[in-house]
Amino acid sequence: MRTTSTKDISSFPNFKTQLLHWANQFREVVLLDSNAYHQKYSSYDAVVAVDAFTSIKTDNENAFQDLYQYQSQTKDWLFGYLSYDVKNDTEELQSNNFDGLAFPDVFFFQPKKLFLIKGNQVEMQYLRMCDDEMEADFSDIILSKLCDSATLREITINQRISKENYLSKVSKMLEHIQRGDIYEANFCMEFYAENAKIDPLEIYHKLNTISEPPFAVFFKNQDHYLLSASPERYLRKEGTKVISQPIKGTSKRNDNPILDEQLKSDLAQNEKERSENIMIVDLVRNDLSHTATKGSVQVEELCEVYTFKQVHQMISTIVSEVENTTSPVEIIRTTFPMGSMTGAPKISAMQIIETLEETKRGLYSGAVGYFTPNGDFDFNVVIRSILYNAKNEYLSFSVGSAVTSKAIPENEYEECLLKAKAMFEVLS
Repeated sequence: MRTTSTKDISSFPNFKTQLLHWANQFREVVLLDSNAYHQKYSSYDAVVAVDAFTSIKTDNENAFQDLYQYQSQTKDWLFGYLSYDVKNDTEELQSNNFDGLAFPDVFFFQPKKLFLIKGNQVEMQYLRMCDDEMEADFSDIILSKLCDSATLREITINQRISKENYLSKVSKMLEHIQRGDIYEANFCMEFYAENAKIDPLEIYHKLNTISEPPFAVFFKNQDHYLLSASPERYLRKEGTKVISQPIKGTSKRNDNPILDEQLKSDLAQNEKERSENIMIVDLVRNDLSHTATKGSVQVEELCEVYTFKQVHQMISTIVSEVENTTSPVEIIRTTFPMGSMTGAPKISAMQIIETLEETKRGLYSGAVGYFTPNGDFDFNVVIRSILYNAKNEYLSFSVGSAVTSKAIPENEYEECLLKAKAMFEVLS
């Protein structure tokens, strides 16, 4: 079904940049970039997929059934996303808040042209209908000249929930916790700009350069763009092994190495941050158990602190084994949305989130990734991301934090601003 050709590349960073600029001519584009971040579970340094041969676009009703049929029938590489609101397909939930972006709830495509980069080699996989274009495309990529950086037009960024209103809403969340309705919930707020004219590729490059996360994404579906500097994996499948790596717990960085190390140590020992993380680990263990073979759910890492360019983060790794016959879409359906972006108990948390938040989350806190022809997959969590609808010139980015019984509303607000720092920086 695909013709494969392997090429040597002299400079991975240069080739990756040239490849993305070349790819941007197509209607559908996905770049997934690990930014050479050291991680135990990884297949490629970067992946680029372009130009849909087939695709699926749908709302949340019957979304998982439609995706199951598409994935099981195609049995090829598929790239795309699930928005947070696909939760409404599996539970009696609704998403009635304001939506300025108007992205489809689910979009996946089968690329005609695929580039898998590892080290100083790129493996090109083309559908046979266009494999005669491989050599010419490779020449075009390595000869492509990058455009000069565009001057960013002034963008006025608005805050959907004022600080005063935010503090009030977190206090209401704490009341739910004190009543026993929930133990923890991830509460988010939106920053947005109207009449925004940006060069998505340029903004992505800036965002990725200052963050260099392991799950960066440039995604384009005609007028819909995701520019993501996500540090978090949602779910990965390797053969019969399933891996989830939720993030809960955040600390700022410091230019002074001694103070920076102290901040990292303080995060590792912070009782409130650890309790946030452990609650979500328990939730993920329960989610994975729906498809796991008996006794196979294990916690490989608990509350390990990882360092990124912008922040320190507390990450846990939970794994399970599944039967060969278990559908990859079923594994996702029974764990979605990810616990790190909802709370515990999950359904109660999502119901309360809907009443207190003022924006439909859409693709934010959803997942972007891919399926392989043999049914493996890898998906990130859409956070630290800018979403853009070029047609209606609406730009949006959201941030959130986990609210537990120990939460102090003012501190939660400051954590949100810390997470928004990179997006403000690239848009200023």
